[in-house]
Amino acid sequence: MLKFALAKKQKMNLFKGTKLFSILTGSCPVCHSGPMYQSPKAYHPRKTLLMHEHCQNCGVKYKIEPSFFYGAMYVSYAVGVAFAVATFIISYFWLSLERLQTFFAIAAVLVLSLPIILRLSRNIWINLFFHYDTTKIRKND
Repeated sequence: MLKFALAKKQKMNLFKGTKLFSILTGSCPVCHSGPMYQSPKAYHPRKTLLMHEHCQNCGVKYKIEPSFFYGAMYVSYAVGVAFAVATFIISYFWLSLERLQTFFAIAAVLVLSLPIILRLSRNIWINLFFHYDTTKIRKND
């Protein structure tokens, strides 16, 4: 299991320095080192969207203005539609489910993946405004 986790971490490090790395890992969009969320688990009910105020590594402030993450709602809509379309294609065309079963599959996937969609949309939104900066990286990373 540890070997798998190390291999996964090495694969993600290939993307370090790109916005994709920060979006998929939930790390700071500036230094790609500090975590943005207080809990690494997206399915922790009370801590799904609790974020640190500042990056623990470079000190960047995540909420650059009041209500900054309201814009993530628009991104969330697009991500939710992408999840729904993917579920429709898989359930209707690949699994050959009926329309009603496909509808229930889409509803179930959207409900069950809500914490992932919320975090992913916030990660995409903040990466629109911040850019990776190599001068902010600590020497021990």
